[in-house]
Amino acid sequence: MEQFKGQSRLPKFAVPKRYDITLKPDLTGCSFGGSVAVQLDIVCDTRFIVLNAADLSVDAASVSFASSKVLFKPWKVETFEEDGILVLEFGETLPVGSGVLGIGFEGILNDKMKGFYTSTYEHNGEKKNMAVTQFEPVDARRCFPCWDEPAWKATFKIRLDDVPSELVALSNMPVVEEKVHGHLKTVSFQESPIMSTYLVAVVVGLFDYVEDRTSDGVKVRVYCQVGKANQGKFALNVAAKTLEFYRDYFAVSYSLPKLDMVAIPDFPGAMENYGLVTYQETDLLFDEQHSAAANKQRVATVVAHELAHQWFGNLVTMEWWTHLWLNEGFATWVSYLATDSLFPEWKMWTKFLDEITGGLKLDGLEGSHPIEVEINHASEVDEIFDAISYRKGASVIQMLQNYLGAECFQRSLASYITKHTSSNAKTEDLWAALQEGSGEPVNKLMNSWTQQKGYPVISVKVKDQKLEFDQTQFYSSGSQGDGQWIVPITLCFGSYDVRKSFLLQKKFETFDVKEFLGCSIAGAGCRGSLCSWIKVNVDQTGFYRVKYEEELSAALRSAIEKKHLSATDRFGVLDDSFALSMARQQSFASLLTLLGAYREELDRTVLSNLIPISYKLATIAADAVPELLDLINQLFIGLFQYSAEKLGWEPKPGESHLDAMLRGDILTALAVFGHDLTIDEASRRFHAFLDDRNTPLLPPDIRKAVYVAVMQRVSMSKRSGYESLLGVYRETDLREEKTRILRSLASCPDPNIILEFLNFLLSSEVRRQDAALGLSVSSKGRETAWTWLKDNWEHISETWSSGYLLRFVSAIISPLASFEKVKEVDEFFKVHPDLSITRTLKQSIEWVQINAKWVQSVGSEKNLADIVKELAHRKY
Repeated sequence: MEQFKGQSRLPKFAVPKRYDITLKPDLTGCSFGGSVAVQLDIVCDTRFIVLNAADLSVDAASVSFASSKVLFKPWKVETFEEDGILVLEFGETLPVGSGVLGIGFEGILNDKMKGFYTSTYEHNGEKKNMAVTQFEPVDARRCFPCWDEPAWKATFKIRLDDVPSELVALSNMPVVEEKVHGHLKTVSFQESPIMSTYLVAVVVGLFDYVEDRTSDGVKVRVYCQVGKANQGKFALNVAAKTLEFYRDYFAVSYSLPKLDMVAIPDFPGAMENYGLVTYQETDLLFDEQHSAAANKQRVATVVAHELAHQWFGNLVTMEWWTHLWLNEGFATWVSYLATDSLFPEWKMWTKFLDEITGGLKLDGLEGSHPIEVEINHASEVDEIFDAISYRKGASVIQMLQNYLGAECFQRSLASYITKHTSSNAKTEDLWAALQEGSGEPVNKLMNSWTQQKGYPVISVKVKDQKLEFDQTQFYSSGSQGDGQWIVPITLCFGSYDVRKSFLLQKKFETFDVKEFLGCSIAGAGCRGSLCSWIKVNVDQTGFYRVKYEEELSAALRSAIEKKHLSATDRFGVLDDSFALSMARQQSFASLLTLLGAYREELDRTVLSNLIPISYKLATIAADAVPELLDLINQLFIGLFQYSAEKLGWEPKPGESHLDAMLRGDILTALAVFGHDLTIDEASRRFHAFLDDRNTPLLPPDIRKAVYVAVMQRVSMSKRSGYESLLGVYRETDLREEKTRILRSLASCPDPNIILEFLNFLLSSEVRRQDAALGLSVSSKGRETAWTWLKDNWEHISETWSSGYLLRFVSAIISPLASFEKVKEVDEFFKVHPDLSITRTLKQSIEWVQINAKWVQSVGSEKNLADIVKELAHRKY
């Protein structure tokens, strides 16, 4: 049996074809029993059957394998918990051919939001349990013994016994039979189509629902806690329309008779289970009276993402976790396509820049990983559900679609899905379909983007009337890598009417400007042979950064001030400059000077990047040049006042969805930077809200801004704002409001309050999936948070599973900014090793090193004080 330990994949002795599963959940005792009968094909001579099981008590006496009317009983049954495998050794060789493996088992309905677990809710003032499954990536094995790998697809017939008769029981397929026996019932479901184990789902609880149907008759329901049905109507409408959109886009109908979406009080995000999609409440429910516009947009995009998986992931499934990005990158990209179709006024493709930036940020680390990453053990899988798989994956798909053309891309995708329906696929299968449909060398083009980590920075210079392009691998640390890519370059010259594109296939290429343009440029905003400005990576469709020589940078800065650049390009120039400054390839002072060009910026996506950049710059300044911090805060207040004055505090009749979201963002920024007038007004509105929860002075879109503003004046000697917000947290039953408060409390500048709040996150008053929301503490609370993490590490690592543990590590360690802290963190985790956080810990330590080097560089920057003073006092 020892030969099966430590293996990355299960042996291929047996192939599962069909599961017949019976589960008996005990919601009071938080346990469950069950049995599984698996129809198998034994494909070679073997005395072993090896499958997955974890945290289950297998009844050895119940285990049998029936083949050709012969019953085989194993002489040894052993579970290896570290590998999550169950090994059955038989006394004789099993015959090749079909048979049925039977296993009885028991387990605990755990409280860790994985496998088969309990979530709690209140009904009529009484606390109750519901039973929920969450199997992705490798936790179906915690509910029933199975071949828990994506490639082992089978059909599933599920029955639930002893379900309290007043509760709703749901699974992937519709109910085929329900038998009531007094206070209990047995619920049987239709057999599923072929699918992977991680997509199996069961939910048992007390729910209301709202219902709709698509134009082709698919029944769609949203289930939520009793009394909240109206909050499911927006998601229901989005889901019905999105199913129709994907049916047309993929040219393949949704394959099941129903789609249920369920809001679960305790749930780690959202999960695309086939026909039974599960969500945490904030990702599915929208309250017209109390929810913010940003939440409405999030519900729409999350629903669109999960429903995309019904095709890209469920119908066609990755062969192994190495190809996870096929699921997540594509679902992320196409969710924007669907949401943009439903809500064109939201300008979702501008918002998509957030995905690109998130991918670039993580992939700029030396500790990043390729999109296609080797997975050698189940314990490694959680760590690749990250910005590389989701955001870089989506970004390279967007880059490729832009290169091939939308119609060709869509036709090729439809062909890919049709060809691989009900089976598994690898990355090269997608490239083959796109190559066949386009005639372009897609495999050659894309391998450099998926099989190596990182991306290039393209340096652009004009020399002797020639344009020079030079690619080098970009690292945020300032190091240079040796990667090389085939880069789809797009650029425009002084006008969006004069643009060119080409593939940069070498490290260095040069072009004569006149020959390159191939036309007269006199009327295109160009002077002589040079244009007034040159923008590379037009509309940020490429996954790379651009570094311009000083003259070209100055021209772009002027173009931003004159509003000649699109919002996407204004975003791109800003983000690239920020990254180059962090990597110490551009001065801190030059970045601050560039920010001045954005003083009249009103685009929400541009500002939503400018604001966190400003926060980061203020934090670096506080560490590097604390004597300049007041001036830098003054500079940032001046930067955001124009947009604040334009938007005001009150919603305007007929204003856009984007302006509604932007108002809260801008007011939050002004509060964080200590703008007294903003904090005073926020305090006035907050006190009116405490007196009357329905006051019009505090609509949902500005609540977070007001809560953050209140926390800026909280200290141990002035606690009333903190206590009042905790009171609102305790009284509300709206999940969105609770999470809004948790995010706001962490912004307090008093480290003692931060410590008190961090301890509150560990209390029973905060649901486990919400605790991580409060970890983004103020810059003055970073040291406190790190000490708290060390003091509570044993409890935290035992309480939260690896997916959530990663958030604790990243949120608290990454903002640290000294070489001493690098040493401290390294030494602490040498004493407290945890394999499940290895990659994230390495990345977090790298961020500390990057911050420390940046602080050191800014501290020695000449003339910085003079430039900051001039910018802070500049009149516009």
